[in-house]
Amino acid sequence: MYRGGRLRAINGATMMGTVAMTSRSGWIVLAAYQPDPELFARQLRSIQDQTLEDWTCIVSVDGDAETVRRVLAETVGDDPRFRLIVDDGVRRGFYLNFERGLLEVSVDAEWVALSDQDDFWYPEKLALLTARLGEAPLVSGQARLVRHPSGEVLGVTDRVFSGQAELVLANQVTGSLCVFRGELLKTALPFPRVPTRVETHDHWLAVCAATYGDLAILDDVVQDYVQHGANVYGDPSQQPAMGLAQTVRETLEKARRYEGSASPFAVLRMFFLVQVGWRQVIVEVLQARGRVVSPGVAAAFGRRRRLRPLRSLQRHAEAEGITVRRSSLEYLISWAAGAVTGGRRRAHRLAVRASSIPALSRQGAGPG
Repeated sequence: MYRGGRLRAINGATMMGTVAMTSRSGWIVLAAYQPDPELFARQLRSIQDQTLEDWTCIVSVDGDAETVRRVLAETVGDDPRFRLIVDDGVRRGFYLNFERGLLEVSVDAEWVALSDQDDFWYPEKLALLTARLGEAPLVSGQARLVRHPSGEVLGVTDRVFSGQAELVLANQVTGSLCVFRGELLKTALPFPRVPTRVETHDHWLAVCAATYGDLAILDDVVQDYVQHGANVYGDPSQQPAMGLAQTVRETLEKARRYEGSASPFAVLRMFFLVQVGWRQVIVEVLQARGRVVSPGVAAAFGRRRRLRPLRSLQRHAEAEGITVRRSSLEYLISWAAGAVTGGRRRAHRLAVRASSIPALSRQGAGPG
């Protein structure tokens, strides 16, 4: 599925200017997994150098913590704003690692920002974005795309917000470019689970935020978004389209891993969850947690979804450049796969399970 984000030329961007400072305190969650020491240190320094200084940064380590611990100590020293979260070294994956970090955020946090381990924030990023949280539950800037290690500038993202239904269909939000109100975590935690590698924290958090109001996507470039071979998800504009053979190989591999078989039925079950099933789950979980989704979202993605509203939304999204024809076709195949495998019932059971998980304890105490 196309995950949003058209590429535009540097000359068409608005670089960051001077903004009014805000005194509001907040939290930053940085998810780390075997980071490149040089890039990780640079990102830590860029966070430390923010003009908005009243925050706590949770560094949540997935797996082995040796490199993270060493670079953190060498780079930020005894800066009390940084807190390292380490467990038994079990690999969680980036989705659940962000969840774990967010559980450390204080229940009275005014704002939350997410950080990748290898980007570079411009000094006024937090000041600029938090200043707009009075008018929107989530505020995003744009990023300059930079190839590592050459330093080649590839362009600038062109994130947009076109509406709640369009956001559910094709995520336009990159978590590391955003800040959001702390109150969203009352809805977002715990994260919903599906048994395949499909969940993305930024998509889930963005859709949660859209139930609180329209998102604000600014033209201001607030950071460098580093593109390299180890990205979990790089910018979509920099991802080459997979050929048929590669698509088949990856599909069979995922079916074996997540469904326990590469049989045609297992492949169909997996393909349903990756596209249609995931969206049904997040819509049902939001409704179960008391959030109101738009009628268009319920009609296209909910348990009682219908094909006609979906097709109307897809045609609109293609015309606006939010998604592409190939993605629409893949989504329709996923819809058909669900019809063959009982996917609607399965997704509903997953949503019920996610909704019945007790609210996870929030560990953090307020900053200061």
